[in-house]
Amino acid sequence: MSLTIKNLNISFQDQIIYQDFSIEIPEHTITCILGPSGCGKTTLLNLISKTILADSGIFSGFDNHVISYIFQEPRLLPWKTVRENIAFVLNENNTSEDVIDKYLNLVELEKFEDYYPSKLSGGMKQRVAIARAFAYPSDIILMDEPLKTLDFKLKQNLMNSFRKLWLVDKRTVVFVTHEVDEALMLGDDIYVFSKAPVEIKQKFSINLSSERLLESNEMIEIKKQILQILE
Repeated sequence: MSLTIKNLNISFQDQIIYQDFSIEIPEHTITCILGPSGCGKTTLLNLISKTILADSGIFSGFDNHVISYIFQEPRLLPWKTVRENIAFVLNENNTSEDVIDKYLNLVELEKFEDYYPSKLSGGMKQRVAIARAFAYPSDIILMDEPLKTLDFKLKQNLMNSFRKLWLVDKRTVVFVTHEVDEALMLGDDIYVFSKAPVEIKQKFSINLSSERLLESNEMIEIKKQILQILE
């Protein structure tokens, strides 16, 4: 099954962002949207979440799907502990401590459950945000460059944590980035966008195990092709 967007049109003032644009997002996979800054990647997430509305277009399969978000900033409540931040997004009928324990363990933060955000590193805060997004009973997770401000080592650790968590709980994920390595590490499908008005320059599908090595011959070749397209 796939979610589809067909004949999407949206513009802001005189700038056309999407014109007769169509894309397919397979369910229960990680779809990466890769493209230059300002091309309309975040706009696409906002359209999916109905934060903004398109001028026209057909969105199929999104109805009755619950969405959670992972933003560039963790957006944790500073007066709540790690455990309380995760519990905060749960429905009253779904406040099982077992659910919270499950996701704390998966992101390896069980020893920090009583810490407040001010005591956490940037990478740990984003792990809480990831755990919170999965704990929320959503069908689709939208990720808006959540690794943007982190150094490469932290990014790698977070990507490994995310993929480990996702393999246990395969939601439909749409992940926006302008970093090729991030897309290669996480994406099952990678759409390479042009500048606005957006066109899909190429789609890459990666069929690899959960352990992805950027140094492998296959990944090096895909990265080379993507970089040539982005030039």
